[in-house]
Amino acid sequence: MPNSAIIAAAPILLVGLLFFEKKESQTGRLLTKTPLSALFIIAACLQPHPNTKYAGSLLVGLGFCMGGDILLIFSQRRLFLLGLISFLLGHVAYTVAIVGVSQVNFWTGIGAAASIFVSSWIFMRLAPHLGTMKLPVLAYVGVITLMLCAVWSIPGTVAVPAAGKFMVFLGALSFYISDIFVARQRFLTPAYSNRLIGLPLYYFGQFLLAFSTGIIPNIA
Repeated sequence: MPNSAIIAAAPILLVGLLFFEKKESQTGRLLTKTPLSALFIIAACLQPHPNTKYAGSLLVGLGFCMGGDILLIFSQRRLFLLGLISFLLGHVAYTVAIVGVSQVNFWTGIGAAASIFVSSWIFMRLAPHLGTMKLPVLAYVGVITLMLCAVWSIPGTVAVPAAGKFMVFLGALSFYISDIFVARQRFLTPAYSNRLIGLPLYYFGQFLLAFSTGIIPNIA
């Protein structure tokens, strides 16, 4: 399936997913979310992969994220926890991929400080509502923050082309922001608006990261 077909199909599936989210149809979610998530894996597989290590790590992360997507369709607490773990492992793989193609620079420290500050504030806001999920959520927040800290090195890495910088940085940032809406939906204020904003951000980020595998070069 060429890139153009993926780009055409993804918005259609996303609109369908948002429709079924509004209807709160579990079957509809399965029928739209599963192929939509599979598409970002297919997109990554179809790219030329000039940096095989980066592409390999990112594909592992995409696979874990697809697993998390499917698990989070169901409302049971145990499945939500398994989904959280799956996404956590996905972020670990993303961090490995990003660290492997970036270099510490001026933006790393500034971005890391900002990321840690924002994540700390978000966790403190969530903490009173987490109950027995406090430790799993803390671990998840720590890992996704680590990924965000790492991606701040990308804008200052000279060897990464401009298109690659855009895809990796904005992809990771979009994923991070989308998770804020997942947390808001689960622990603070359940509302369709969380999904209406969070899901497009999530898939936008995932597809950017998937397509970045065709752009990121080998970096000595």
